[in-house]
Amino acid sequence: MISFSHVYKTYRGNEGRASHALRDVSLEIQKGEFVFLTGPSGAGKTTLFRLMSAFDRPSSGVASVAGYQISDLTAATLPHFRRRIGVVFQDFKLLRDRTVFENVALPLDIRGDTGSSLQRRVMDGLDGVGLAHKADEFPESLSGGEQQRVAIARALIHKPGLLIADEPTGNLDPELSAEIMNLFERANAQGTTVFVATHDHTMVKSRAKRVLKIHAGQMGEGLWVSP
Repeated sequence: MISFSHVYKTYRGNEGRASHALRDVSLEIQKGEFVFLTGPSGAGKTTLFRLMSAFDRPSSGVASVAGYQISDLTAATLPHFRRRIGVVFQDFKLLRDRTVFENVALPLDIRGDTGSSLQRRVMDGLDGVGLAHKADEFPESLSGGEQQRVAIARALIHKPGLLIADEPTGNLDPELSAEIMNLFERANAQGTTVFVATHDHTMVKSRAKRVLKIHAGQMGEGLWVSP
């Protein structure tokens, strides 16, 4: 499902100096796994997330996600890749001028779905996160936890094989964080591979999941922990 082999991501500053956000990263995540990625701020979690979700490209090495090599994605193939994954951001990325229903329906709209089938799937998705009664409201009227649940419903509405989340509980209290993790675990139980980048060690320790650790852009021996 996810395979990285000797991946580097390098940025250059104003003076041309190279800064390595990722250094020689290799990892394998199999279909159906639930994996946490932990590490301090600035360790490379978000960079790895951006590569996995094709918001960025590796500088070198091979990054394969959901059957696609990230470096080879084109304007023509990127939409097909997007249909295979769901993405959840720390800051939700909801469209403020669209209702909850319209936000969740967006991936289906883009795919061309219409009519009663779309209506039913969106309402089922909202019901799954406990927000069917909020379908006609706008994001600004929702709490942070509710907005994140809408974002998760949107990420899962097209039944992706892979769900990638970057600090999805970073702005939430422990109770709401637990609710979000329960939603991820439910999706995983239904067959979705789940990858969550987080710095919340307390939450990670409370879940019997595989854990990867990253520090200064590197992952290596001894940084894999199995439940």
